Amino acid sequence: MSSPFLDVQGNPIPQEQVLGNGRSGLVLLQNDAATIEANTHILRREQDVYRRLQCPGDGRFHGVVPCLEFTANSTHLAYMVNGDLQAYLAKSRPPRQLQLRWFNQTACTVDFIHDRRVLHTDIASRNFLLDSDLSLKMCDFSEATLLPLETDMEAVDDNGYTTQIDVGFLGAVMYEAVTGIKCKIDLFKDNSPTDGRAYWPARASLPITQDVWLGEVIEGCWTGEIPSAHKLLRALNSISLDHESLGELAMDS
Repeated sequence: MSSPFLDVQGNPIPQEQVLGNGRSGLVLLQNDAATIEANTHILRREQDVYRRLQCPGDGRFHGVVPCLEFTANSTHLAYMVNGDLQAYLAKSRPPRQLQLRWFNQTACTVDFIHDRRVLHTDIASRNFLLDSDLSLKMCDFSEATLLPLETDMEAVDDNGYTTQIDVGFLGAVMYEAVTGIKCKIDLFKDNSPTDGRAYWPARASLPITQDVWLGEVIEGCWTGEIPSAHKLLRALNSISLDHESLGELAMDS
């Protein structure tokens, strides 16, 4: 079956090769790799981000989908066989042990990209891919901001986007994984037509976290009590699964 998309020769692209599409372009499965074919300007910027994040000396770089090759018209990424987290959560209720592993991985990865002076700005469950062992790896840096290496990340403000907003979005991913309910966040909901800045929404517009597992941690991501990915990681490292949770794991496995 053909997709509605055409290749550079004008031929229809088979539907089974299309892994996804969005503002930055198409993601295609070619030769067991995920290939991004995108708007040239966006592609160049995203490739620059991926290059910045190639740090084999820092083990946290494994939390980013590996880049296999850059070309003038595409980026070749390793193919993640279990798809994206959003699709996975739509069909599966993961046990708490797996959720906690995911949250540690995502916090560690965001801490890494902030240390590399990158703001993701579009953190969402669809932008985390699952490897064969269900490890999460971050992708899609088409909206990211690449900052000078001397930037003070605690003070950075890119038209409203900050490290705190990245952490807030991480809280939304956690909420979605824990509850199975997608948490929609609109950074421009209350803006005037002439104001293009991003603003974290008022707390009242976000879901209630009372009686939600890890609700206090999620709440801290949304209210600023947990202001950085590093502090989020510390908070998550202090979490232990109680006997009731371990019993739940046995039943879910």
